[in-house]
Amino acid sequence: MAKAKPNELRLVRVYDAPAKLVWATYTEDKHLTKWWGPRGFTITTKSKDLRPGGKWIYTMHGPDGIDYPNMTTYHVVEPYKKLVYDHGGNEERPKLFTVTVTFEEHLGKTVMDMTMTLDTPEAAIEISKHIKNASGNSTWDRLGEYLEGEQTKKDVFIINRTFKADQKTLFEMWTNPEHLSNWMGPAGASMKYLNVAIKEGAFAHYQLTTAEGEFHFGKMEYKKIQPYELLVYVQSFSDEKGNLVKPGFAPTWPDQMLTTIHFTDEGSNETRITLKWEVYGNANEVERKTFNEAKAGMTGGWTGSFDKLEEALR
Repeated sequence: MAKAKPNELRLVRVYDAPAKLVWATYTEDKHLTKWWGPRGFTITTKSKDLRPGGKWIYTMHGPDGIDYPNMTTYHVVEPYKKLVYDHGGNEERPKLFTVTVTFEEHLGKTVMDMTMTLDTPEAAIEISKHIKNASGNSTWDRLGEYLEGEQTKKDVFIINRTFKADQKTLFEMWTNPEHLSNWMGPAGASMKYLNVAIKEGAFAHYQLTTAEGEFHFGKMEYKKIQPYELLVYVQSFSDEKGNLVKPGFAPTWPDQMLTTIHFTDEGSNETRITLKWEVYGNANEVERKTFNEAKAGMTGGWTGSFDKLEEALR
């Protein structure tokens, strides 16, 4: 992957959907209202003119009740292939940056390659901090979830994060029990293994202690381990003996979650984690609803874990 210039921010995502569907989801208001913006945000479109020189005028509604007027100005519109537009401005303030995004299909999957160009390297650093603090990249996770739901009707949660480490190192942080227990779990939590065998067909049984001192137990059944690219396991809450139980803090939580983690080399000694959680096995409507309504909490929990992983890699 080409390295971004000092005044640029680059983001790449691979979606399991054809380019025409990704394009429609990215450009049509009936889709945009379902996923655009960080988790917890909704949008209302005032007008949209998808052509060079056209504008998309909309308001983002934050979970805190604050409204954020926005105006996108399109410069390049090549259906199913490319968009160039100004982002972050409105009728009272100038743009924050210019976005160039391409859509390239390979074997039914679409690579979305986005570059955000700012006036100066300093501005890029500040915007990068703002995006992280606002959980801005969860926008593209929501897009992945929406595309999955449109095609398969599955209940999924997706989160991505890029780390300054090569694939092998990052993979080992997930598959070496000593490393994994040092960072897994939300901020303030600690983890220890009661029994562990990280290999296909084997189980790991662990204890998680929260920041408040509460104990939770869980199990992982490893389904697929493909160094240094893929890790798949089924996760469930359990009791101290390893029997499946419902967690006391969420008695309607699904019994099992399928966790799929892709490790993607992004060049320059950086690797992106793409983690997908999906409801696994039989789950009733109440359990599925509980899962879907908990995505903001999942984002916070995994963000805390990833922050700890980032610290452990230093």
